[in-house]
Amino acid sequence: MVLALKHGDRQDNAQHMARWMAAAGEGLISDESLLVPVPLHWGRMVRRRYNQSVLLARALARESGGEVVPDGLQRVRATKSQKDMRRTERFENQRSAIRPHTKRSALLADRPVVLVDDVMTTGATLSACTEACFEAGAKSVSVLVFARVARLA
Repeated sequence: MVLALKHGDRQDNAQHMARWMAAAGEGLISDESLLVPVPLHWGRMVRRRYNQSVLLARALARESGGEVVPDGLQRVRATKSQKDMRRTERFENQRSAIRPHTKRSALLADRPVVLVDDVMTTGATLSACTEACFEAGAKSVSVLVFARVARLA
């Protein structure tokens, strides 16, 4: 389902995935929560045409409430695909790549943020996003993903 959503243009999968995510994260999302998707760099966005994390965040909002801030974070530096990287390489790859959006950071201040993504492998990207949310003054940061890679080869 993840690969079909991410690379196969199966945007309809987002609603089904969000139902499962909402059930798994029951109690995590409140009316006060901001749902913030992991950002794509504009170059990758042009190639893919959509950000699967934004689709998931919007579907999650319909399932369990919370406000979506699709551009709360921005990827300010293009990063290499992490597909074949080791854990330490992934963290290095994400260093200084994600920042609070200059026009949206005030929205994150003093609010609980729920980061939304499709897959967590090592947590490097989500760690960079978490740091950016706290830089913007987020009250707390939680993570809600559809799938978790059990072990990096």
